[in-house]
Amino acid sequence: MTPELASQGTERLCRLAPVIPVLVVEDVAHAAPLAKALIAGGLPVLEVTLRTPAALEVIQEMSQVEGGYVGAGTLLSKADVSAARQAGATFGVSPGATDSLLYACEEEDLPLLPGAATASEVMRLYERGYRVQKFFPAEANGGVAALKAIGAPLPQVKFCPTGGVSLSNAPAYLALSNTLCVGGSWVAPKQFVLEENWQAISDLAHDASRLLRG
Repeated sequence: MTPELASQGTERLCRLAPVIPVLVVEDVAHAAPLAKALIAGGLPVLEVTLRTPAALEVIQEMSQVEGGYVGAGTLLSKADVSAARQAGATFGVSPGATDSLLYACEEEDLPLLPGAATASEVMRLYERGYRVQKFFPAEANGGVAALKAIGAPLPQVKFCPTGGVSLSNAPAYLALSNTLCVGGSWVAPKQFVLEENWQAISDLAHDASRLLRG
């Protein structure tokens, strides 16, 4: 898969809903009901971070839930890409970008949302063909003001800002012309997951799905 085709795939996913839930799931038993709750609330694109021993099994379970698009986050290596693909991930997300990671995703035909934090990183990825990128960590790198400033000379690149994004500041990001969606963990609080309060999570997802994009 070429970077251009990968960007087309990630752009389609980013346009499905204003928020992509960023999920850290410890228990495989929570995978399917969590995915169903988020999808029912209007957030069909789900990022499962590879930060727990159960992550790949969680991706496998969530990928069976109708109406969802499950991706693997925190991709760092070729081995991560291969494992995520085998688990059923339909896209990948990375905190940054290395040549080996980009090549691995291209070889595995896995659309990637690569991370960038500076104008040089954005330009390098754009030069390679990645027109849709993850601005990370968003708040720590200047937040809305920084992303708006990057967009002035680089309007061709669209972003999914992630990292410190919440219900309170998401509307400001979504109002930017270079923001397709945001990534956030607030729609699936750890306590709600542990309590298996799926209705509360679905309600949070519903509120997030109604956020307006500029």
